[in-house]
Parts: sequence; C-alpha cells; structure tokens
Amino acid sequence: MKKLSEVLEDWEAVIGLEIHTELTALDTKMFCNCRLSHDDEPNANVCPVCLGLPGALPVPNKRAIESIVMAGLATNCEIQKHSMFYRKHYFYPDMAKNFQTTQGPVAFAMYGHLDLEVTGQGAAERPDCAFGAEQADSLASASAGAEGLSTSMTATMREGNQRAGHLASYDASNMQMPERRADGSYTVPIRILRIHMEEDAAKMVHVGGAEGRITAAAESLVDYNRCGTPLIELVTEPDLRTPEEARLFMEKLRQTFLTLGISDCSMEKGSMRCDGNVSLRRRGSTKLGTKTEMKNLNSFKSLHDALEYEICRQAEVLEEGGIIYQETRHWEPSRRRTVVMRVKETADDYRLFPDPDLAPFDLTDEFIEAARAQIPELPDAKRDRYMADFGLKSADAAQLAGDPAVAAFFEEAVAGVDAKAVATVGNVMVNLAPSYDALTPAQVASISALLAADAITFAQAREVLDLVNGTDKDPEKVVDEKGMRQVTDTGALEPIVDEVLGRCTDQVQQYRDGNKKVLGFLVGQCMKAAKGSGNPKLFNQLLAQKLG
Repeated sequence: MKKLSEVLEDWEAVIGLEIHTELTALDTKMFCNCRLSHDDEPNANVCPVCLGLPGALPVPNKRAIESIVMAGLATNCEIQKHSMFYRKHYFYPDMAKNFQTTQGPVAFAMYGHLDLEVTGQGAAERPDCAFGAEQADSLASASAGAEGLSTSMTATMREGNQRAGHLASYDASNMQMPERRADGSYTVPIRILRIHMEEDAAKMVHVGGAEGRITAAAESLVDYNRCGTPLIELVTEPDLRTPEEARLFMEKLRQTFLTLGISDCSMEKGSMRCDGNVSLRRRGSTKLGTKTEMKNLNSFKSLHDALEYEICRQAEVLEEGGIIYQETRHWEPSRRRTVVMRVKETADDYRLFPDPDLAPFDLTDEFIEAARAQIPELPDAKRDRYMADFGLKSADAAQLAGDPAVAAFFEEAVAGVDAKAVATVGNVMVNLAPSYDALTPAQVASISALLAADAITFAQAREVLDLVNGTDKDPEKVVDEKGMRQVTDTGALEPIVDEVLGRCTDQVQQYRDGNKKVLGFLVGQCMKAAKGSGNPKLFNQLLAQKLG
C-alpha cells in the first residue's frame, strides 16, 4: 500500500468520530440505584431494572443529567431544554432487555465545537492542498451528505433539527477556515453535532479468543455490573481530515472531561473509547465516498493507526477499481490491520421509538445555570493564563494545563517561588519531573529556584531529583551536602578560563577562523578544570568576551 502522505495528496479523507465516555465519577447507574464499579465480583451490582426484568421501571439519574449538561457547555454546545429517551433495539447478549435506552433526534447538547491546535510533525499530515477555499467547499459538501455518521438516527436528526437560532459558528459557511502558519502549524475548528445520554451495555468476556475477541473462543461470559452505566456519546461532524487531527480531538476531549471531573476517562479500562468513521473521495470532489467504521478504539495510538491503515486500504481498493462496502471493522494492533466485523446497521434496523416508561425532559434555566456554575477553569483558558502570568511556552503550558492533577501540583509549586523561578517550575515539570512519581510541590519549587539562580545545572537537577524522590529531603540541603552548588563569582572563574585558553590554542584559532561550535568544547574544558563546580553559562560568557 502507498504511504499516508502519498494517499492524501490525491485523496481527501473525511473523518468523523463517535466518542463514548462512561460517567465513572457517579455513584450509581443511569436508571437504578445499583453501585457503579469496575472492580467488584462479576454480576454483584445488578437489580431488576438493569437486568431488564418484566415490570421494572427506570428512574433517571439527576447527577448524570447535570454531567452531560456540563459536558455540553464545556464544548460550546447549545443545551436543549426539551428532549426525551428512546429505545434502541438489537439482539445482543450484553443487553438483557434487548434494547438500549438512549436519546432520539434531540439530544441534551447539540451544535458545539472545539478548536484544535495542530503543531509539529502531526501538522505535516495535512497536505498544503487541503487549505483555503477548497477546504470550505469540502466542509459544506461533507456535512450535507453525512448520513450514517452515527448509528443512532443521524439522517432523522439532520431532518428534525434544522431550526433557526442554532449557533451561527456551527454552520460550515461561517467557520474560520484553517491556514498554515510559517512554522507549519494550523488551527482547525471541529464541529460537534450532538452529545447524547445512554446506558452502557454489559461486559463480554470471551475465554480463549485471540486478543480477547469472540473468534475461536471456547466460551463467552457476561458481567452485568457495567450494564446500565451512565454513558455520554459525542458525535462530531465529518470535519476531521487526518488521523492526527482525530487523535488530537480525542486527547483534547479527554482533558476537558477530566477537568470537569465527570469521568476517569480511562481508555485502558474502557471508560472512554472511540469509533472512527472514514471515507475517501478524490480531491475536489463534492460526493462522499462509502464510509467504514473502526469500532471500540481504546487508545490514542490505536485511533491514529487504525485510521491511517484504513485510509491507505481504501485508496488501494479504489485505485484498483474495487468497491468499498459500508461495514464495521476491528483494528488488530498486533497485525496492524483492520478486519471486517459486520455489515453496518442503519437507523431502521434499530426500530427506535420513544421510551414509554420515561417522561420527556424539560430542563429549566436554573438547572442549566447550576450545572454551568460547577464548571472549573478549562484547559485552554488555563493554558492561556499560564502563558500570560508565568511566561510559559505554549506547548509547556498546554501540557501542564491538560491534566487537572498536574495543574494543581504546578500551581502549588509556583506559589512557593519568586517571579524569576516561576517559568523554571514549568520547565522542570515538563522536562524532568515526569520521570519521578513521588515528588512534592515544595521539592519541585526548591529545585526550580536553584536552577533559576544558576546554582545547579539541569544535569545536576536530575541527580538531585533522584536523591529526593520519595523522601522528605530538602533539595537545597542535598545540593550543599554533595558540593554541587555552582560557583558564580566571575573573579574565581576567570583564572580557569585563562588557563584553558592558554593550552587549547588550536581550538582558539578555529573559533577565530569562524568555527563557533568549538565554544562548546572550551566550555566543557572549563567545567572539567573546575571539577563541575563552575557555572557553564558564566564560562560561556567569559570565553566569548575573551575570544572577541
């Protein structure tokens, strides 16, 4: 198969995501009082409601509704005051009542968007031809023809929700088109069609199957503890054009939901997972190709790699005159390929109708505003504040702001240092601290202050971290005990510089002939002569002065 870069020069990938997130921060299930837990004995937390026994009546979880409203507000969605639950029918053993309770054409949250900052190597995935006026036409035609994006009544949703008054910024014609900046990066808005509430299915355990799949399994077991777990599903518009954009979108959504505190977003445990939909069309075409869906991708890497493989596979099939079939496919990481799971269902297959046991919802302004009041500072706003207040680089600020626990640690650490050392705290946490899991904010603040004062080097800082990690030791005392503190007295360093220049005559001449890189060698000689106690920045400055 061709490489992704070759394929995307000729073909446009139209990608939409369906991201499922369990509301693990809640105590009970969506429609009953059974306890939420992934760790209890199988089938320990069940009742007539989540087992679908005759005559059992569901009661909605108020805190789950608050959580989805928070999620909608945090992703710039309109909150729909009037909505209702539907029954979505299918015959699978992981749903004992043979239907899933979900939302219909109107979800609690609709018509939102998130802006993606795409930088570095990932930005190169989108070719230069995918910018400008052509991209505007691409978005409009993809949205108009995006039937079947979600398994849950997408066509009906689009017909039933064409109403005046929804967010103007949501319309493709009003969107700010991405432009590539000088460094190759760009910002792209990704629209969110809806975030709806539903209940999760039970967990299937296939004993003896390859990679946990049913194929070749000796037996299949069902654990109904997960059945009925409150789950929100976010459906994007088909605005994504590269696997990297899809990966970044899911990463940003995970950071947002973690900050809201509504889920642990554990992709390893399955509380956050993604279905990726992709189709290809020739560049410049306005007709959508047939899409395939990659089901239950549970890591950022799997999402990226599955989409990359599928884009290249579809291109190969189409270029050989073959046909792409609408189907659900499974990503096999060990073999790095997708395989067919089943032919894709349509909305009619689910026989959706309003749930007669659940009354329609009419959310009040007071309820919505109470949910809004619970939303903390979100990652983008926190990143911007870190850049403005602490002088951090954008990438460092985003990394710290993206994890609420890391952000809280950082803010506690900067509270104990002076203004000069503030940016150094962020630098230490991004470049050094991730390797250590038992530091205290005070220790990070102390090491940062030492670095900011040029009392130690970054190499020495790593050594100090090794010595204090998991202890209550004071880094400053450790530095003094080990004799690491750098000499910053220029009067004490000048004789060393003179001695090095006197014996390294060849390197001095090379420098004066234009080879500036040799300065690094001379600094190293000075550090060696000072037995590591001299400040390398000062050595650098003194050498440059004396060499002219």
